[in-house]
Amino acid sequence: MTFSRPAPLIIAAPASGCGKTTVTLGLLAALRRRGLSVAPFKVGPDFIDPGHHAAVCGRPSRNLDGWMCGEAFVREAFDRGRAEADLAVIEGVMGLFDGAAGDSDEGSTAEIASCLGGRILLVVDARSQARSAAALLKGFCTFNPKLEFAGALFNRVASDRHEQLLREAVASVPGLPPVLGCLRREEELTLQERHLGLVTAGETTLDESFIARLADWMERHVDIERLLAGRRGQVLTFDKEALVKCQDLTPRVRIAVARDEAFCFCYRENLELLEAAGAEIVPFSPLADATLPERIDGIYLPGGYPELHAGRLAKNGTLLRDLREAADAGVPIYAECGGFMLLAGAIDDMAMAGIFPGHARMLKKRKALGYREVTFTADNPLGPQGTTARGHEFHYSEMDLPGTVQTCYGLSRRGSEKLGVEGYRTGNVLGSYIHLHFGSNPQLATNFVAFCQKRSLL
Repeated sequence: MTFSRPAPLIIAAPASGCGKTTVTLGLLAALRRRGLSVAPFKVGPDFIDPGHHAAVCGRPSRNLDGWMCGEAFVREAFDRGRAEADLAVIEGVMGLFDGAAGDSDEGSTAEIASCLGGRILLVVDARSQARSAAALLKGFCTFNPKLEFAGALFNRVASDRHEQLLREAVASVPGLPPVLGCLRREEELTLQERHLGLVTAGETTLDESFIARLADWMERHVDIERLLAGRRGQVLTFDKEALVKCQDLTPRVRIAVARDEAFCFCYRENLELLEAAGAEIVPFSPLADATLPERIDGIYLPGGYPELHAGRLAKNGTLLRDLREAADAGVPIYAECGGFMLLAGAIDDMAMAGIFPGHARMLKKRKALGYREVTFTADNPLGPQGTTARGHEFHYSEMDLPGTVQTCYGLSRRGSEKLGVEGYRTGNVLGSYIHLHFGSNPQLATNFVAFCQKRSLL
């Protein structure tokens, strides 16, 4: 099916900390107030921002990551996510050109803008500058002439005089995109943060009142009508049936997936690919449910914040017992980051499932951050030796596992810089700090479903 839709609007910035997330949420709220159906997206591996997008839009937000998943999968995820929406809004990551490399746009917001033909709204932190902001804007607009800029949005503007200087500066330089708004400082609209980034949407004051204030803020200071008027048509080809890849959708296995405030870091496509491979996803809460779901053939424990809920998890002894018994019975379990910590003997001094013979310790400083390329050095529930995949690592804890525990991953960065071993296996349990994106290798989902099915037939 071929049709025309407005090109996506991409919220980018010169660097992290300029206010992209707050601006994105405000625009999402203002656009929805106008009766528009908006499809939200996030560039990069972040889990928290998409949760905020969904809270404002009332529809899921998807990650778009060129480095982890490649251009073809990014286009597919974008097409799937924007179905039946009037407009797509994509929040960028870090600075516009920042990504996995210093010599290319790989993994950056610019890569996604180029791939999808998006229009960029550049959010500039204007504190302590005036005419220099025009020089910055010119540099970004000319760095890659193929990119299209919808306009500039100056944030943290101090006064009417400051706004006047900024607008004069941009107007004095031929060829620059228009200034579409100057946002005044609004400290009460600041989003809360913690060690892994923003506090999740379910834990913040991101209620209807806060969302309304964000929309009001945008409408006071941003020329939204001009922003929308600049939308150009984009011819897209979208075939819903092709996205399913003609897979047999009849469930062959039931996979229990941890989904609550302690285990909320999971790429939506991971679950969709499992479903496409023949899995029925059965959500459960390690915090609230006393037992695992019945008649399950596998378990998926995504990441999150188990350390913030360690007391409640430790008290849920029946659920922890079920996990141990499932592992002892050979039920395949895949656990990443926070889910991996749940399977340790303890998180600090709080007893956990004890499937892996070690403890997870929280650290004051970040332990690891960055993209990871994984090569399987041994067979495991996600695939045979030699399988490759990509993901991301970000945590403030470490696991003191003994050297006798089998490792299944060889890690590298961009295929050359070796980063050691990871991916720990005991029986049919695979645990790792790496958040793998199954879009980097959809065969992972197929392999896990097949592994669960084979075990269930024994």
